[in-house]
Amino acid sequence: MNTTRMPAGSTRSAHAVGRGRAIAATVVGTALEVFDFSSYSFFSVTIGQLFFPGHDPVVSLLLAALTFGGGFFVRPLGGIVLGIYGDRVGRKQALSMSILLMALGIAIVAFAPTYRQIGVGATILLVAGRLVQGFALGGELGSAATFITEYAPARARGLYASYIQSSIGFAVLAGAGVGVFISAGLSPQALESWGWRIPFALGLLIAPVGWFIRRGLDETPTFRRLAKSDTPLRDVIREFPRQTFATISLVILWTVCTYVLLYYMPTFVVKALGLPQSVGFQAGLIGGAIILVVSPLFGWLSDRIGRRPVVAASALLIGVLAFPMFSYIVRSPSLTSLVVFQTVFGLLISAYTAPILAVFAEMFPGRVRSTGLSLAYNIAVTIFGGFATFVITLLIAWTGSKLAPAAYVAFAALLSFIGTVVYPRPVDDF
Repeated sequence: MNTTRMPAGSTRSAHAVGRGRAIAATVVGTALEVFDFSSYSFFSVTIGQLFFPGHDPVVSLLLAALTFGGGFFVRPLGGIVLGIYGDRVGRKQALSMSILLMALGIAIVAFAPTYRQIGVGATILLVAGRLVQGFALGGELGSAATFITEYAPARARGLYASYIQSSIGFAVLAGAGVGVFISAGLSPQALESWGWRIPFALGLLIAPVGWFIRRGLDETPTFRRLAKSDTPLRDVIREFPRQTFATISLVILWTVCTYVLLYYMPTFVVKALGLPQSVGFQAGLIGGAIILVVSPLFGWLSDRIGRRPVVAASALLIGVLAFPMFSYIVRSPSLTSLVVFQTVFGLLISAYTAPILAVFAEMFPGRVRSTGLSLAYNIAVTIFGGFATFVITLLIAWTGSKLAPAAYVAFAALLSFIGTVVYPRPVDDF
């Protein structure tokens, strides 16, 4: 029998390579899925006109926003199905399945004819594509967070988890960048004819790369050694109600910040502030760039001083600053004020969200980690994030106040601050 052992340095090198590949596969796939799922939000004004024509532009926008939210209806289902799949079959398998389903949803939206071409069938196709995308993304974040935290060293779990938030920042940056290019470089006629399809076409080109990278990964060491649960969903509901409640509470502010302060802003800039759409995209570039660059710093900080102080302080500041910052851009609508707005909230969003996936992963034991994280995350995202655009558009129309988004953000901050206080101590089975 060959008893030759690898040198210690070679073992450490192999671990480093494995962790590097795990980070790359996770962030590339997550960035792609978030980019294409959120591209709909960036172009909701145009999509509303093409797929929900009507005499009232507010109604068209509301219907487009409702369809955006419809993609969230199936996210808990996707989270449950792919979360269970990740706990029973493997984290790697769940990630590969997620990106394939997202590619299918992207293709449906990218090639859907408009209402003018085939009537109500176009609306049905658009909704179907959003539902497939929502199902896929429902399983993505839970599987990705589980996968990357189980590969991370114990003293760098916050840093590793923050790379996922950086990838979301990159998705925002890329989406806003494509939006700036399209809105500035194309005529309104070209934008409505084919320009809005560009981000979805880009997703179709990148998806095979993400799938190939994920298929070549090794399963996490934690999953390989754990005893598997035959009923992970039942175990989560029966054994971990406090963890589930805390995760839902913490996700509320994350999803509201993402969909209100980042994705909704181009629409808010046009409809509420009366500025060109390109200005909203340019400001979005700032917010995305800050989240991309700064998130690892806050993830690292949470590894040093603890996660609770970082997420609690940032949640409190977001709630306190919501009304003053929205009042500022409403009183002085310009590119300068929007850059200040996105800079302030980009830093605070980074501080809150960078360590939060590590918080979630550390709340659930490995045998149910993917299921528990996916279920709790997607319940909150569906309720508070999926219909954020619809609710805010409706509130502005009803009240006539452009500060409606600030109330929504402040309310979310209060709910999540409670979560920062009550979430339990971390488990130790990584």
